[in-house]
Amino acid sequence: MARIGKEPQRRAALVAATISEVGAAGSLDVTVGQIARRAGVSSALAHHYFGGKTDIFLAAMRHILTEYSAEVRAALKRTTVPEARLRALVAANFAQSFFEPATVAAWLNFYVLAQRDPQAARLLRIYKRRLRSNLIAALRLHASDPAPVADTLGALIDGLYLRAALGGTAMGAEATEQVMDCAEALTRGRT
Repeated sequence: MARIGKEPQRRAALVAATISEVGAAGSLDVTVGQIARRAGVSSALAHHYFGGKTDIFLAAMRHILTEYSAEVRAALKRTTVPEARLRALVAANFAQSFFEPATVAAWLNFYVLAQRDPQAARLLRIYKRRLRSNLIAALRLHASDPAPVADTLGALIDGLYLRAALGGTAMGAEATEQVMDCAEALTRGRT
C-alpha cells in the first residue's frame, strides 16, 4: 500500500518525467514504462495514477499551462501602467522558460494530439480563450473593438512561437517587438 502523502510527489515526478521523455524523443512515441522509469516509480503505479500515456501527457500539459498562466499573471502584476499591460502580456508569451527543448516538444506534440483527442482539444481551446481574453482586456485602451485585434495578435503569438521553436531559438524581445508593431498597426485609427 502506498504511503499517505506520497501521491502528490509521485504524480509530480510522473508529470516531469513525461515532459522529459517527450522532449528526449521529440514525439509522443514513448511508453508509460519509460516515463515511470524516469520518475522512479513502477509502470503499474503510473497507470494507477493516470490511466494511460495520453492521460499522463495531458497532465503534463496542464502543468505547462499552469506555469504559462503563472508567468502571465506575474508579468501583469509587475505592470503598474495600464498602457503597458499589452507589452507585458506579449512578452510573457515569449519567456525563456517556454523555449526549453522538452517544453517545446511537449507544445508541438500537444498541437498534434489536439487534432484527434477531445481532451487535448479542450485544453487547447482553454489556452486560446485565456490568451484571447487577456489580449482583449489589454487592448481595451488601444482599440474600441479589441476582439478582432486580439484574434490576430493571438494567431501571431502562436505562429511566432512555433516558428522560433521549430528553428531552435528563443525570440523573446524580437518576437515581442513584432507583435507590438502589429498591434500598433492594427489599432491605429481604431480608437
